[in-house]
Amino acid sequence: MVAFFGKLSKSLVSFIPKQLSQEILSQKPQTAVPFSQLQEQRKILESKLVSILDGCNSVTQIQQVHAHILRNGLDQCCYVLAKLVRMLTKFEVPVGGYPRLVFEQVRYRNPFLWTALVRGYSVQGFVKESVFLYGCMRREGIGPVSFTFTALFKACGEILDVNLGRQIHAQTILVGGFASDLFVGNTMIDMYVKCGCLDSGRKLFDEMPERDVISWTELIVAYAKNGNMESAGQLFDELPVKDMVAWTAMVTGYAQNAQPREALEFFERMQNAGVKVDDVTLVGVISACAQLGAAKYANWVREVAESSGFVPAKNVVIGSALIDMYSKCGSLEDACKVFEAMEERNVFSYSSMIAGFAVHGRPHDALQLFNEMLDTETKPNRVTFIGVLTACSHAGMAEEGRQIFASMEERFGVPPSADHYVCMVDLLGRVGQLEEALHLAETMPLEPNAGVWGALLGACRIHGNPDIAEIAASHLFKMEPNAIGNYVLLSNIYASARQWDDASRIRKLMRAKGLRKNPACSWLEAKKGVVYEFFAGDLTHPESSKIMQVLEDLLDRLKINGYRPHLSAMAYDVSDEDKKRLLLTHSEKLALGFGLLGTSSDSSIRIMKNLRICEDCHLFICGASQITGREIIVRDNMRFHHFRDGQCSCGNFW
Repeated sequence: MVAFFGKLSKSLVSFIPKQLSQEILSQKPQTAVPFSQLQEQRKILESKLVSILDGCNSVTQIQQVHAHILRNGLDQCCYVLAKLVRMLTKFEVPVGGYPRLVFEQVRYRNPFLWTALVRGYSVQGFVKESVFLYGCMRREGIGPVSFTFTALFKACGEILDVNLGRQIHAQTILVGGFASDLFVGNTMIDMYVKCGCLDSGRKLFDEMPERDVISWTELIVAYAKNGNMESAGQLFDELPVKDMVAWTAMVTGYAQNAQPREALEFFERMQNAGVKVDDVTLVGVISACAQLGAAKYANWVREVAESSGFVPAKNVVIGSALIDMYSKCGSLEDACKVFEAMEERNVFSYSSMIAGFAVHGRPHDALQLFNEMLDTETKPNRVTFIGVLTACSHAGMAEEGRQIFASMEERFGVPPSADHYVCMVDLLGRVGQLEEALHLAETMPLEPNAGVWGALLGACRIHGNPDIAEIAASHLFKMEPNAIGNYVLLSNIYASARQWDDASRIRKLMRAKGLRKNPACSWLEAKKGVVYEFFAGDLTHPESSKIMQVLEDLLDRLKINGYRPHLSAMAYDVSDEDKKRLLLTHSEKLALGFGLLGTSSDSSIRIMKNLRICEDCHLFICGASQITGREIIVRDNMRFHHFRDGQCSCGNFW
């Protein structure tokens, strides 16, 4: 090995700083030098070599430094060699080869050199070897350091082995002194959280004598990922010093758990506290705006982003997120402006814009942008194809969809996932090819998920096919036994086919399971950006009497133009008069009535709904746009509907 590294030593001069090279290469034997001075010179040399190792950019450079380590008699220096082993691990040199050989040639190894090798095995995925080496270390009477345990806990977290993690946890107590180590404690919390043992992580947190912001934030993030925002909020309130990471964890946690209002409230509190934001914070709050669909918040968040230095034209992450946000807020024009102004675009920018065109009923624009994207040699990903196939589905472009689906893997190397099969089943089902859609679901190479069968069930409702609906529903009842939407949809399909006994049977099954339907809810943004919510059949709003008067007047005018209530939209076996009364109190109609009362006559009315818009409301709002001369935009849980002059952007195909 000495001969090998000796050949490399000449080329090291060009890498090591000139002054240090001269110091190392020109050292001559000295006489009568005090031992303390020699020790000081040696420490300086060791520190400089460690610093140079830290700046290495390749394995070759590390080898060159190793040559000088050998030439200067530092082949037993654990301090320098521990850094050497860590750097070799950093550049993914197999730890069982070169690093292990360096380790084996040291006679008296200190805990840091042992730990460097333990860590090397763990980060390269050899956890058993890492634990075995820890055992060898203990048998030789070498005590571990905090880095030893953090390396082992990180490895346990990566392979999700909580039992091994618990054993190492016991070691921190048996060895002594580490149970109260803050760095070790934080790594243990992270391990328990990754392994799904949140209660153990919380117990450890509660018992820690000292905590820092990392301790708190790890648990806040864990609770948020687990959907327990109440516990996350309690921890956040108790956190003594709240930094940007902790605030961001709460904002993104609420956004990821479909609580956009709370996310925006926390973000506003964050702004009032004067805490800076980063791109992660902004992406989280932009996602919340997209969910809520309120233009007021969308523009505010964009202003905050730009004032914080994240200009969408120059920041591709923020720009792409804003495209998605504006699209979901119904402002496709603003989304297009952001896209056009971006100096750099990537696959996420294109995918967001394509999806925006798709849900707003502009399939030809979506396909044109897809082709432009290919011309720029930007490779599409799975999300891109979901957007393109959705565009085809919402426009009934079956042949184009088939061709794009077939080209995914063959031309672009993107194997179709279950989500892409959902799009194809939805596309075929919407155009009435129910048998083909069923065949695709039954023969797809992947196990069809609930989305596939749900798309087929939804298509059966559009085309009134209770037979195939039963097949789709039977799969859904097994996969999602408590998902009430599937039962409601099948019951509605039976009701539309006037199979009242079957519809009643499904509703009895729902009651026996204790399932309750999520209430239909619509909301809209009125003056000064205030968001109002309306629930189907709920007339407790202070202006309900005025809202109903507006709707009844509108109904009379619509009837003159030939409108007749779409009674089949009501799945209940009640009288026609009761159906008409219930239809008039659907949540989107109540929101429309309030919008006509509470917004200026020259503005658009934007309504968001948590469920799919029904046939009668679609027909009613379509006529209302013509009578009132207002543009009415409705976002349901599937897409956007732009109503203008008695026409809808979906072409009555949704």
